[in-house]
Amino acid sequence: MKYEKKPPGRRMLLNIAAGLGAAAAVRLIAAEPATVPTGPAAGPRTPVAAGPPAAAPRRPSAYRLQPMVGQAAEAAPRRRPARPPVRTRPFEDLPDLGRAMVLTFDDGPDPLYTPQILATLRRYQVHAMFFLCGEMANDNRDLVRAIAEDGHVIGNHTWTHPLMTSLSRAEARDEIERTSEVLQRTAGEAPLWFRAPYGAWNRNTFEIGAELNMEPMAWTVDTLDWETPGTDAIIGRVLDGAAPGVVVLSHDAGGNRSQTVDALPVYLPRLIDEGYRLTVPYRT
Repeated sequence: MKYEKKPPGRRMLLNIAAGLGAAAAVRLIAAEPATVPTGPAAGPRTPVAAGPPAAAPRRPSAYRLQPMVGQAAEAAPRRRPARPPVRTRPFEDLPDLGRAMVLTFDDGPDPLYTPQILATLRRYQVHAMFFLCGEMANDNRDLVRAIAEDGHVIGNHTWTHPLMTSLSRAEARDEIERTSEVLQRTAGEAPLWFRAPYGAWNRNTFEIGAELNMEPMAWTVDTLDWETPGTDAIIGRVLDGAAPGVVVLSHDAGGNRSQTVDALPVYLPRLIDEGYRLTVPYRT
């Protein structure tokens, strides 16, 4: 984003995403083999409003799987994944993975903060997920390539970070499709994961994402770094929320993210010392 993001009704919207989960064939490439989730994550679930049956894809997808690596791992062989089903819940965590966690960063890439985050992840040989906005990716293509070259997962976070539930289907598709196209042109592979801004999901977002060969990803632990609560608060939220399968939400753009940058090299080595593997998912 090119301006300080002040999400409308964010606390209400976070409740939409809170407690959501889904079951799918997802694996983690990490130092040790991980199991495949076979059921929804524990905890309360918030249903998504029902609607008409899923629409058929508009055109065949040329999107391919980008090999991803986890901490101290070899790259997975390139393969073409099956088109995912239309889900009614996003992934909120990735259970049954042992002591593994996933770090995610939204709204970038930002020329000031993203390189600092990449440097820290590189220092500790850790990989993460970056959900990029199309307008930011278009303006910072060198950073998109740097993220991909470092082995991180690149996800789709729409073009302008709108409230998706307020858009028409055509508008929602344009936001998502344009972003996948610029990411594929820049990184060489299309994204296989999508995250709705503000955690606001509806049938359109699930259907369009599936049509474009992406799985929906939410989060388990919100650092609330968008509120700039202080570096110590961010560190505390990550460490307090640490658990097997947890997905941590942070931001590398959309405002002043210096606290996020400063918190990462503090909590990251602590998680590693506690035996957590920081890794990334890929689709099978």
